[in-house]
Amino acid sequence: MAMMPAPSISPEPTRPMLWGAVFVWFGALVAALWLQEPLLLAVPFALLLAWWTVADLRTVFYLMWAAIPLSTEMGLPGGFNTDMPSEPLMWVVTGAAVLWALQRPPASWRMERLLHPVSILLLAHLGWILLTALTAQNKFFAIKFFLAKLWYVIPFYFLAGSLLRQPRHMRWLIWVVGIPLALTILYVEARHAGYGFSFKDVNKVVRPFYRNHVAYACMASVFLPFLWYGRRWYRRLSAKWWLMVGLTVLALAAVQLSYTRAAYVALFMAVAGYVIIRLRLMRVALALTLAVTLAVLAVLAHQNRYLDLAPDYERTITHYDFDNLVEATFKGQDISTMERVYRWVAGAHMVIDRPLLGFGPGNFFEHYWPYTVTSFRTYVSDNKDSSGVHSYYLMTAIEQGVPGLVIFLALVFYALLRGETIYHETRDELRRRLVLIAMLCLLIICTLLLINDLLETDKVGPFFFLSLALLVNADLENQAAATQA
Repeated sequence: MAMMPAPSISPEPTRPMLWGAVFVWFGALVAALWLQEPLLLAVPFALLLAWWTVADLRTVFYLMWAAIPLSTEMGLPGGFNTDMPSEPLMWVVTGAAVLWALQRPPASWRMERLLHPVSILLLAHLGWILLTALTAQNKFFAIKFFLAKLWYVIPFYFLAGSLLRQPRHMRWLIWVVGIPLALTILYVEARHAGYGFSFKDVNKVVRPFYRNHVAYACMASVFLPFLWYGRRWYRRLSAKWWLMVGLTVLALAAVQLSYTRAAYVALFMAVAGYVIIRLRLMRVALALTLAVTLAVLAVLAHQNRYLDLAPDYERTITHYDFDNLVEATFKGQDISTMERVYRWVAGAHMVIDRPLLGFGPGNFFEHYWPYTVTSFRTYVSDNKDSSGVHSYYLMTAIEQGVPGLVIFLALVFYALLRGETIYHETRDELRRRLVLIAMLCLLIICTLLLINDLLETDKVGPFFFLSLALLVNADLENQAAATQA
């Protein structure tokens, strides 16, 4: 496998390096025993990983992807949480990517990628996040949010765009993610079978790899386009073809048995999106979506009609039977749905109060209580999990102001509109397939974000930025081919 140019550190260890490694291992052991802090034993592993990253960045890049399905949320001192081992790998790969870029002369940088409209909109998105972080109510949470955004954008957009320029690289990536994902699904469903595949116990069985059944369903659904079209890289009925079909069926089963309504709708939207892309109807579909959304908001705001949606506190309960849950959703008696409405109402009042710069990234939970409306309160409104507003678009408007939402929507809308054009301009069949995969993945994620705020999680975020990178790669390849012609 061709290795991405990296800082020239020889992968062959020298004698001083070996003695240095022994010293570090021994020092970490003594310090861990003396201070009774086992985490210090991780220092040698971290240094080894850092050296390996510099020596072979592409391999560690794939390792980072393989860790995503297997990662688990862990608490850290000071009340922080991280996803182990995926997030530390993101930190290492981000640092290595920055050092690699800085080591190269600016003349060797691919400026056409940096100046692509998707990159410009993404950088504008980052810039606005930084601005709102500096003006945030709680700057500590806001700066932390901004830094976390960087270790998603740099490795999964900029670095992925450089390392995944050939279809064979994407084939590797699909296997690297697909096999660990399949292992977690087999683990979850083996446990789920012990509970009769009940809806009541689904949150229990998805741990430790997934925080809840929503994260489980989202991970499986966003990766389905890669698996579905990945099988077409192999000869029909060959061993790899059957294995890819098996992975696809497994992911579909995971979505079905997750009992996650948002994932069901997202997959339906992916099917509809395929038709929209093929018929060149993306512009019409986006315009219609925006018009309907604005019309619904206008109707609800007129004479405070949204107050009519307030639930019956006594009847709005948790349902343990999925059929009852669906029925209760339409009646406004499902507690998870109505708790979302409770926070959406509070979020709308927050946007009205601070429309320009918002409250700052990562600041929703700390500030939403005074904006809640008592009549929408449910049994779980104490929010012991410290969860968000459950709509990424609304969360963006709350924390980054209306301009932040406009920038993010501009990024998404442009990617979908331009992606449709790229699909029809692409003549190479393998590249065209990658464009379609990226477009369907984007549509699934954009649908999920309507009632979830998972873009900054390792189960969803990487695939959003990867999809953008794949679209830009195809666009640049098409432009280069047109120039040569």
